[in-house]
Amino acid sequence: MALDFSAIEAKWRKAWYEAKVNESVPVPGKKKFFMIFAYPGVTGYLHVGHMRGYTFSDAVVRYKMMTGHQVLFPVGTHATGNGAITFARRVERGDPVAVDVLRANGVPEETIAKLKDPMEVVKFLNDVFINDYWKRFGFMSDWRRFTCTIYPDYSKFIEWQMRKLMSEGLLIQKPYFAPACLEHGPVAIDASETDISKGGNAEVLEYTVLKFDLEDGRKLVAATLRPETVFGLTNFWVNPEVEYVDAQVDGEIWVVSREAAEKLALQKDKVLVKGSADGASLMAKRCRAPYTGKMIPIFPSVLCDPNVGTGLVMSVPSDAPVDWIGLVELRKDTAQRERYGITDQMMDEAAPIPIIDTPGWGSLPAIEITERMGIDSLADPKLEEATKEIYKTGFHKGVMNEICGGFAGQPVERAKDAMRDEMLSSGQADLFYDLSEEVLCRCGGKVLVKKIPDQWFIDYASPTLTERAKEHALTMKILPREYYENMQAVLEWYRERACVRLGNWLGTRFPFDQKWIIEAIADSTLYPAYYIVSRYANEGLVRPDGMTEEFFDFVMLGKGNSEAVATSTGVPRETLDAIRSEFEYWHPLDINLGGKEHMTVHFPVFLMNHVAILRPEHWPRGIIVNWYITATGGKISKSKGGAQPIPDAAERFGVDAMRLFYAHIASLYVDVPWDDEKVEGYRDRLERLWSQVQELLEVRADEESGIDAWLAARMQTRLFTLHRYMDTYDLRSYVNDVYFEMPRDFKWYLRRYGKNKSVVSKALETWIALMAPVTPHIAEEMWQLSGREQFVSTYQIQPGSVDEHIIIEEAKERLIERLMADVAEIVKVTGLEPKRTVVMVAPKWKQEMLAMALSDPKGKPDVPALIKGAISTVESPAAKKEVPAYAKDVSTEVMKASAEDRQMLGALIDEMSVLSAAKGFLESELGCAVEIFAADDPGRADPKGKARLAKPGRPAIYLE
Repeated sequence: MALDFSAIEAKWRKAWYEAKVNESVPVPGKKKFFMIFAYPGVTGYLHVGHMRGYTFSDAVVRYKMMTGHQVLFPVGTHATGNGAITFARRVERGDPVAVDVLRANGVPEETIAKLKDPMEVVKFLNDVFINDYWKRFGFMSDWRRFTCTIYPDYSKFIEWQMRKLMSEGLLIQKPYFAPACLEHGPVAIDASETDISKGGNAEVLEYTVLKFDLEDGRKLVAATLRPETVFGLTNFWVNPEVEYVDAQVDGEIWVVSREAAEKLALQKDKVLVKGSADGASLMAKRCRAPYTGKMIPIFPSVLCDPNVGTGLVMSVPSDAPVDWIGLVELRKDTAQRERYGITDQMMDEAAPIPIIDTPGWGSLPAIEITERMGIDSLADPKLEEATKEIYKTGFHKGVMNEICGGFAGQPVERAKDAMRDEMLSSGQADLFYDLSEEVLCRCGGKVLVKKIPDQWFIDYASPTLTERAKEHALTMKILPREYYENMQAVLEWYRERACVRLGNWLGTRFPFDQKWIIEAIADSTLYPAYYIVSRYANEGLVRPDGMTEEFFDFVMLGKGNSEAVATSTGVPRETLDAIRSEFEYWHPLDINLGGKEHMTVHFPVFLMNHVAILRPEHWPRGIIVNWYITATGGKISKSKGGAQPIPDAAERFGVDAMRLFYAHIASLYVDVPWDDEKVEGYRDRLERLWSQVQELLEVRADEESGIDAWLAARMQTRLFTLHRYMDTYDLRSYVNDVYFEMPRDFKWYLRRYGKNKSVVSKALETWIALMAPVTPHIAEEMWQLSGREQFVSTYQIQPGSVDEHIIIEEAKERLIERLMADVAEIVKVTGLEPKRTVVMVAPKWKQEMLAMALSDPKGKPDVPALIKGAISTVESPAAKKEVPAYAKDVSTEVMKASAEDRQMLGALIDEMSVLSAAKGFLESELGCAVEIFAADDPGRADPKGKARLAKPGRPAIYLE
């Protein structure tokens, strides 16, 4: 009968939370473990992809709770920004997608009506996250500590954080060209896409805009990243199909696209649009290039994008493959040339001019690479690759040639900056900022670059802070290993980050200027510390008006004394002492887990804020990065639709099956697609394990046998190995052993005629307990089925041990299992149906040589010494011939063996006795007579001379 997973889950969730086993209480003298996952943004429903990192965290916390630790596993939500505002507006305007999703999730109409208010959205989604996701999955979170970044008490904490950064000299103010939504104000652009719905990989590009004089006094303005190439200008590109405007900028008339004028108005003090005309009106005219004064013709190009830069492009065909191919196509297009009055002479005058000497390329690299790659059309996708190659090699390795005047002989990298500075100072150029790709705010509005004259930053470029953070990072447990190794470079690379914004946002007011809202990354770095206080705030023991700077200085930094702070804040002294005591007990944070998008955004500033503000003994100990659960085409996003709802999946598959899928399907450090069939497969496995537990509970005899000692030993080695996995947070290997290998252990025990109830019961107790961290609901049901009381979730798993006795017991059964596997392989390869199996165990001299090899302290046995030692004891001439080759094999095997393998190799057992005792079992399993000899027994049946292949742990086999 199929298990009712939903009923089992509800039963045990209710039991756990009623018993309050999830609540975190300090126990002086007892080990503690404090873990968080990066709290989710309140922007909409989550999806099954999010649960990967969350369930990993819960499994780790449960394991720690079952291995002697008091645990703290708090949760919260991140409502800072405009996510909830955008959600509310979609509901307010009756957006059919938004409203239909709510209705599909069973939200009543009266509740939907309330969701026009952003604060109601936060309240609603907080409830969904807690009850439909985290409680539904049985998390061992202390719900008393839940917090949200827009709660008044949390805001007091963030204000304190900013005051501490200011006192450390880490808040600075200066002009800033910031990505900004025209409605909501500045946004953060990064891979986490906290503020935006598109463009998380965009960069703010600083262009040099060069001014080209027209005869009527106006200036064509082209934005470039390579101002030093002005020496190679041959023509100017304008899109004849685009509307261009005359924009008055600082007393000059600039001709730019209307889109560019809109951007300029955000970056310059006064920009007035005075007129417009299409690009066709500029065709075949000439303009004067800056710096060189050269007159160049204006040619048509539909590749001038009005949304990129200024919508105008200068042409340097010697070093820009696109410009060269544009000229090639234009020369061929006589109809277009006639339309715009472009003569052959004008085309001839636009011949490429060599300006850069680049190793590995001729004087005209753009022409050379397009010919080499067979590019003759602007539609050829290879143009992008060609452009990147010439740009990279020319910029990093090139030198300006002799026609470049005072810049001749300079490396291009140096000439670029020098040329830019000279043209800026002479008024021939200006600066302009644009985004490398389209970016959209979460509200759907365009994001452009805007000048903020008095922007506040956190100075993450501080050399002192950077060095302290780098030094501490070296002491941390950071996974995966590649991220640990890269963290030094990430911290070194980090620069000032804007920490406040203007506009319509939810969040905390900046304590030094109330017009600003603290942005979403700045208020989500030190927050693990606030989980200590949040419980007291939620229970009404501390009010926001009592959370002064003195309050936080005392509870988090230990400054002052509780009596004085109680007097100044109104917070009872006993409450202050309790919070301070908890802070000391739970800190430092042991693990912060988050998605890979946080590697260059959240995690570095999380570390640096801790280092900047808290005492060294309270700095975090570890970071774990999880990769994504993906849909077809990439990362599933909670705000972009198409994601499977968590409650639906939980109802269909059961949360334990989902937890098992997340833990085992792949390494945490690779992306993996959601797969319904695979999740169903894990549910089926849990049902099979349930049946196996029932079968084991049917063992009611007390018959002792030799296999009993093996099962007890097996449990000890499993425990030892599993604890070692979890020491490195290798949950996948842990799951593989518990859910796939341990079932085979029990099957082997029964197969070997094990019938001892007490032995099975003790082993079963261990096995069920080991399932509890990953699949806690079914583990509790199994625990109850086996007649045990209390919760398996609070059971203490023993550490396990590996001593000589255990290794010997393991080696005995390993010998038998290997023998059966080797026989099966021979039968498979040869097709024989054996009537007799002859087994020949290794002679004593081979065991002695193996023991000698294993005794080498460096793990590099000396082959001549092995040979010498064996020759003196071997009497048979035939055996003496075997010694040299076997010595080489043994030396190689020992050197390659892991420490664990060497332990097993060293378990030198009486193989003859072990196999003889198992003879009846072997004959039953193999279906034929079994004869057992020593490989050097003269009476052995060995017509094929197989005996020489025998070695310790792997007898030789002859079938007939």
